[in-house]
Amino acid sequence: MSEKRDEPYTDVGGLRVAVPLYDLIANEIAPGLGIEPDAFWSSVAGIVRDLGSKNRQLLAQRDALQTKIDDWHRERKGEPLDVAAHTKYLQDIGYLVPEGSDFHIDVENVDDEIAEIAGPQLVVPVDNARYALNAANARWGSLYDALYGTNAIDESNGAEKGRSYNPVRGRKVIAYARDFLDQAVGLAGGSYADATDITLTDLDGRKHLTVVLK
Repeated sequence: MSEKRDEPYTDVGGLRVAVPLYDLIANEIAPGLGIEPDAFWSSVAGIVRDLGSKNRQLLAQRDALQTKIDDWHRERKGEPLDVAAHTKYLQDIGYLVPEGSDFHIDVENVDDEIAEIAGPQLVVPVDNARYALNAANARWGSLYDALYGTNAIDESNGAEKGRSYNPVRGRKVIAYARDFLDQAVGLAGGSYADATDITLTDLDGRKHLTVVLK
């Protein structure tokens, strides 16, 4: 489709596109989708024209807000944080706005990956242990982690989330998860609520799940 070029960019559809990206679309992505590469880039150019100025305005607004916030903190360097005054200032400059009324989003004709399937965090700061742990849990599907942090588990009778691990809430999470396993992949006999150990063993070249009950 397109021969290799030495220059870093190529002009297409009114855009300057990096050659490796252009080649990727032309040679690997577009052929499998039945889309002409030039038609693709023309559509992208149209989107850029429509949204480019809006994006520049939003970035300028973000920079202006950040400058005001930085100045506010510099003027109060060394002083204890007054949460009420800070909140009012953020409201005054338009960083915080009044909460709106409840709303509904129609997801008709939207890909399942957007409308129904929860996606994992793809990029997190590695120096923040909580973010890294959440990202790992999202990839591996930690039911415990998902339950603990949401309102699927109520906070009654001492089961509040709090800032540190709450063993009362933890026991509720475990009970909820084991009941879920009983319903989804029930045992031949007994309940996961009475499980004390779960192991995978090799038998006749196959993996077998063994659950030890009380």
